[in-house]
Amino acid sequence: MTTIDHGALLDTQHMIPDIDIDAFKTSRSTAKARARKDQIMRVLFTATFAVATIPLVSLLWTTVANGAKRLNVGFLTHNMTGVIGGNPTAVGGYGGVLHAIIGTLEITLGAMAISIPIGVMCAVYLIEYAKDGRLAKTIRLLVDVMSGIPSIVAGLFALSLFAIVCGPGTFNGFEGSVALALLMLPTVCKSSEEMLRIVPNELREASLALGVTKQRTITKVVLRTALPGIVSGSILAVARVIGETAPLLMTAGYIVSTNVNLFSGQMTTLPVYVYQEYSKLTANCPPNAGASCVTTIPMERAWSAALVLIVIVLVLNLIGRLVAKICSVSTER
Repeated sequence: MTTIDHGALLDTQHMIPDIDIDAFKTSRSTAKARARKDQIMRVLFTATFAVATIPLVSLLWTTVANGAKRLNVGFLTHNMTGVIGGNPTAVGGYGGVLHAIIGTLEITLGAMAISIPIGVMCAVYLIEYAKDGRLAKTIRLLVDVMSGIPSIVAGLFALSLFAIVCGPGTFNGFEGSVALALLMLPTVCKSSEEMLRIVPNELREASLALGVTKQRTITKVVLRTALPGIVSGSILAVARVIGETAPLLMTAGYIVSTNVNLFSGQMTTLPVYVYQEYSKLTANCPPNAGASCVTTIPMERAWSAALVLIVIVLVLNLIGRLVAKICSVSTER
């Protein structure tokens, strides 16, 4: 039976030096200096935030103030058919953006249908299969290069592609979707790659340890866990391309009537509509036109269309946040 030497224990306790807790206490001057620095940084950060919001608030205020003049039900439910100069149309009103709203939504949805599956599959290959191999590095380099391509170059590529396949002079909404998909693809790929990268490896290992195949692990575990981030990245890509004008001018064209067929005929989008109206500056009015003819109607329509575009982008972002939240809740369950 082992005996305890209490004397040795007492000697050991006497050998441990006493720690002066008061030495770690901050002095009054040090505490005041920290409080001053904290206050200065708070003021600095608040001022920086205020300066950063000034352009945003100014932009929104200017757009709302100028766009609310012509924004009404008639403006949202009519196109530009029958609009001549600054005169009102036969059905009343001064034209609208119905055809541009339909074109914007259809072309953007077409671009999403092309770019999101390709971007997500590319990210899955880079993270789950290629890892850090030579091919993966090459793909990442190409994606980085694509993210810096000017939008007009994407429009030229789509125009050339459809001229070769369908013949010269081909204009349709799907051609514009291809151009926008080229611009969306790098954003979708990079954001999805980052979301897949932060998925814990423990989830993959646990799934594989239960005998689940790699493919099913990716679809049921990895992608489901990263789904909220993938949705947010996709909405960010949509917001990046929905305001593009140059590629759509070259591919989808511009018409004054409503075209709901994405694969046939020219289509008008809101950015192109704003550009066309702004380029007019003023409308012609005959000398005996009276007060019903408005010379400044093109600029008013341009501001109203810009406001509609901002509202659409806002609605898409809210939908994306809602979907991401729902996906996050379902993943936690």
